[in-house]
Amino acid sequence: MSEEAGRESLKLWRVWRTTRQMCRDRGYEIMDNEIDVSLDEFKHHYCDAPPLHCHLDTPANKTFPQSQTHGLHPPPQRGHDGEIHRPSHTRTPRTRPPAIGTVFVEFNGDETVGIKQLRTFAHYIDEQKHYTGIFIVANKVSPSALKIIPTVLPAILEVFREDELLVNITMHELVPKHVLLSKEEKAKLLERYRLKESQLPRIQTTDPVAKYLGLRRGQVVKIIRKSETAGRYASYRWAI
Repeated sequence: MSEEAGRESLKLWRVWRTTRQMCRDRGYEIMDNEIDVSLDEFKHHYCDAPPLHCHLDTPANKTFPQSQTHGLHPPPQRGHDGEIHRPSHTRTPRTRPPAIGTVFVEFNGDETVGIKQLRTFAHYIDEQKHYTGIFIVANKVSPSALKIIPTVLPAILEVFREDELLVNITMHELVPKHVLLSKEEKAKLLERYRLKESQLPRIQTTDPVAKYLGLRRGQVVKIIRKSETAGRYASYRWAI
């Protein structure tokens, strides 16, 4: 393997690992041994044949292991809206989305990513009835392509650049713990302090941690920070 190919393998291994950690942190069932794969194991299983980026339905190529994140099923637990939900393959109508469902991850290595690639990915997500699609790109996505994301389908479509997933930002010592509140917990918080949600401090859904956790507009996240005097303290943010 050339030096350049070695650097690319190292980068993809780090992105692959962070992606799995991200899915687990969202509540999907991923075991430690599915994440703690050494670089040598990764190269042996996934870097034998070019290209390193491919579509999820080509596991036989022994390239990048997208197929392993295809159809991840979370256990019955709190989903994106905080409700307890047992996932299924089918989605309810847009007006009443499920709390959580299967996720499909695709890595794309095209030099330019535009409307065509995102529409193809969105069509596959919709056809296979996945609730969330995560599209990871090696290069930037055109602004026009990003604009179509809210309009393409009822499922949730997220786009990440590989550079955003080289490290797990939630493991940094300066990043406090973020905990998504359920609908009931949110209601109790607002009732306790006699607040409207719009009166809470805000967090953008584009914030790196909010994006990592897949926060949606209207959700409230509890942020737990360390304190030299109190040990730790909590604050709350409303996602917008």
